[in-house]
Amino acid sequence: MSPEKMTSDQGLVCIVPCSGIGKSYGTVTREAAYIVAEELRPDGTTIVPLSLLVLGDEEATAAVRQAQVITLDGCKLACATVNVRQAGGTVAKDLTVLDVFRRNKSLKPQGISELNEGGEALARAMAGEVARAAEALAGQYDEQGGSDA
Repeated sequence: MSPEKMTSDQGLVCIVPCSGIGKSYGTVTREAAYIVAEELRPDGTTIVPLSLLVLGDEEATAAVRQAQVITLDGCKLACATVNVRQAGGTVAKDLTVLDVFRRNKSLKPQGISELNEGGEALARAMAGEVARAAEALAGQYDEQGGSDA
């Protein structure tokens, strides 16, 4: 999605996934974000890369300040959540892969560049939770008089 779309659609939900490069849990969060933005809610969500927020990118910062934001964190450092708040955004929902894993203990992620079957299934489980949260946020926006997301 273009940066213009990120900032122009007030009903859009921004997803900011973990950047945990080299970590399976980080890969799970990024894969979950792609599943939501490309398959489950392509018209109502967009991904804002955490790296752009860390670098102070103006378009990414504006996007998280103007939209409802769901953060996906891969560890207890909660870098996605912390950086959205530091950029002036409000986190409407924060999800951690560890919490999703606790609800799905049989789905053990392994791999970094490519997740194993358990990691892919965990990403899908997380994506389902993110999609439901995005739908609820879009419904709140609609109730407040916004356009359909």
